Amino acid sequence: MHICFAKLHNMNTNQINWDNLRIFLTVARFHSVLEAANHLNIDQSTISRRLKRLEAEIGSKLFTRSAQGHTLNSTGHRLYEYAEQIESTMSTLESELGGDSQILTGQVRLGTTEGFGSFFIAQHLALFCDKHQAINVDLITLPRFINLSKHEADIAISIERPSSGPYVSCKLADYRLQVYATQEYLNEHPKIKTIQDINQHRLIGYVDEFSFSPELRYLEQLASNAAVPLKSTSIIAQYLATLQGKMLGILPCFMGSTSPYLIPVLPEEASIIRSFWLITPNEKREVSRVMVLWDYLREVADNNSEYLMGNANAINWVQTDSPHLIST
Repeated sequence: MHICFAKLHNMNTNQINWDNLRIFLTVARFHSVLEAANHLNIDQSTISRRLKRLEAEIGSKLFTRSAQGHTLNSTGHRLYEYAEQIESTMSTLESELGGDSQILTGQVRLGTTEGFGSFFIAQHLALFCDKHQAINVDLITLPRFINLSKHEADIAISIERPSSGPYVSCKLADYRLQVYATQEYLNEHPKIKTIQDINQHRLIGYVDEFSFSPELRYLEQLASNAAVPLKSTSIIAQYLATLQGKMLGILPCFMGSTSPYLIPVLPEEASIIRSFWLITPNEKREVSRVMVLWDYLREVADNNSEYLMGNANAINWVQTDSPHLIST
């Protein structure tokens, strides 16, 4: 598909290939050919070749290339503004005019927090894909927020609800976090009888400056004076470190309960409740393949509310049809 760019007065062409433009947008957003290649599932050489072709069509370089990556130059910034408008239009065309919005086929990208995606969502998505075999799901699990404005995903599961923006969102579920330890650790260290006792122990936690949300600051609530000799940006790393029996870890119950070696410490007192939010851009709300996954995620969360709150024996599997539930 070729698109006219009459407004870009100083450029040498009136038509630009949309596929090349889509690659340009992705490289601009990630500042990296490698990351763009991973995101688009295209090899790096193809990305580089398409960029050179686009620059030839434009008649100008679009990036400043350095060891730090690809940075848009002045021409690149001008093209980026128009390309984003076209991308939004293309998404609307796909959703409303192409007939695709009513067909349960195609790709859906689901972005979620690392631990929830790996320990809870993935197993349920396997059932979803088995039921909807014409829908392909990309599960993106990252220790940071998914950027919907950069089209990293069609649906995001976040620990914060967006306060503004062109999004549909709803509460997905509450979940509980508890302090966990191995039996070996509890046998070899002073007994923990009160929350205050936790401050006398060593814990693993998040790296403060890389903590992407205030919702992750568990230590401030449970053990503000405890020693934290090991920190990680990854909740999975914290889970694995806790399993070594050398320190305590504060973990979501949907992670801690999966291991027979981890025991909740003061489960009635030392616990924290947080929430997950389900979010999609407004233009995706009428796309059937997105809506059916949205419905499924809500049904899975509703049926597993006890499990997410710490009842390890309450996990339920969902393989039923449901009406579209998308709402604010």
